[in-house]
Amino acid sequence: MRLVSYNIHKGVGGGDRRYKLERISEVLRYLEADFVCLQEVDFNVKRSRFDNQPAILAERLRANASLYQLNVPHRDGGYGNLILSRWPFRVQHNLCIRHGKRKPRGAQLVVVDTPQGPVHVVNWHLGLSERERRWQTAHLLEHALFRELARLPTLIVGDFNDWRNTLGKHRFHSHDFEQVTAPIHRFRSFPAFFPMAALDKVYRRGDLRIDRATVIRDRLARRASDHLPLVVDFDLFRKVSDVRAYSEG
Repeated sequence: MRLVSYNIHKGVGGGDRRYKLERISEVLRYLEADFVCLQEVDFNVKRSRFDNQPAILAERLRANASLYQLNVPHRDGGYGNLILSRWPFRVQHNLCIRHGKRKPRGAQLVVVDTPQGPVHVVNWHLGLSERERRWQTAHLLEHALFRELARLPTLIVGDFNDWRNTLGKHRFHSHDFEQVTAPIHRFRSFPAFFPMAALDKVYRRGDLRIDRATVIRDRLARRASDHLPLVVDFDLFRKVSDVRAYSEG
């Protein structure tokens, strides 16, 4: 199975600063992902021609399930996170992870019924300060909704804004999560035209195997957004008894 995490910058290119959502669509169609986890997706905003980007992308990618989370409101619209899936959601939640008076942020939790079994996917966009990011990570990992799904294989993906790559040792490792996007010099994704920082990350836990993880650096991806897309190919290893127990629960 394939997952893509991508900060699409509202469809505005990082180099030419032009709004062209079709470039984002073309990148994503080429990658042929089963799960698409996006950040900075606009809805009804002037800068993006008042487009309903969640609906447009869901239609263009022929998603069978979608979940949008508007985090930063602006008049009658705003921007936020979007998850698209080839398979239906068993569970879906949008969590607020705003820290104090800082910019609103959100995390999306879904359980996807895949042919290999259920998988728990979290899509989020963390804050700009290290203290804020540590609080947001602890808030998610200790949240009742997240803990209810702890027995499932889990992927946490998105724009972590973790420039110094410290969240692993300060938060994730104590919860048995492994960083997929390591060593970080192989996963530099920002800025797209000359990537120097590994802001887009993936952490995994549970019965799943990572077959491949990479940042896409082709010409179109470098022009479509200010971030490069991150691709993860993986498989689940679930005991039949565990899947049956979850399905009957």
